[in-house]
Amino acid sequence: MRTATVARKTAETGIEVTLDLDGTGTYDNQTGVGFFDHMLDQLARHALIDMTVRCDGDLHVDDHHTVEDTGIALGQALTQAMGDKRGIRRYGSCLLPMDDALVRAALDLSGRPYLVWHVELTVPQIKTFDTELVREFFQAFATHGGITLHVDGLRGVNAHHVTEAAFKAVARALRDALETDPRKSDAIPSTKGSL
Repeated sequence: MRTATVARKTAETGIEVTLDLDGTGTYDNQTGVGFFDHMLDQLARHALIDMTVRCDGDLHVDDHHTVEDTGIALGQALTQAMGDKRGIRRYGSCLLPMDDALVRAALDLSGRPYLVWHVELTVPQIKTFDTELVREFFQAFATHGGITLHVDGLRGVNAHHVTEAAFKAVARALRDALETDPRKSDAIPSTKGSL
């Protein structure tokens, strides 16, 4: 079973994340940040990962700690659930359209965290959500999930559409990378023998 539960407690946030990498995309995400919850729902649904997130953060300060720390906890849970990564496809990519937005995501579950982020969001906020936190989430998720992640916003004028397309594109790429390779289901996908 590729599942994990991670609890993370700091002076700024208390988070519990549960993942099932072989799920159906069911989700129950409650961080106190409505737009962010909506994005986490997209991540779960389109990656076909069952995901539950509970976060009690210092929202009286701002949303930053909640968003970043959730990315950290999700990355840690992903790493734990993958185990030795035996049998996974490892790589995934997606070119995802959403109305005016077109976003490309490509990733490698290599254990070598690296984020390349070329996504322009045209407004500083979506309702009350700071758009700079989108990159912060993916930086934390990639770092603690051991993911080499490239995200490119190819076009788009509506920041909500571009952000949602980014989450969905990463989700679809993640789904592909986590799938079991039927031709090598017993092997670690690396000539080094470990990831």
